[in-house]
Amino acid sequence: MLMRSTNHSETVMSINEESLNLQVRRFLKKVGINAQREIEQAVRESIASGAARPGERIEATMNLSIPSLGVSTIIADTIKLD
Repeated sequence: MLMRSTNHSETVMSINEESLNLQVRRFLKKVGINAQREIEQAVRESIASGAARPGERIEATMNLSIPSLGVSTIIADTIKLD
């Protein structure tokens, strides 16, 4: 995935953008499928137990961490239970 190119005395590292894009999309697809499954199961169980009701809104957060790149971010949103 990494490629080296030399420009006079300077060595530049670059990556194959298409390959990176595909790898990131593969990871996000896996995250999305698993997260959706977990959320749907938790909502069903919560409604069945009476802890939540249709029409309510729930706060959801996703923590993205890539320690080797120094990435740590939280994505938050509200999910309405229709």
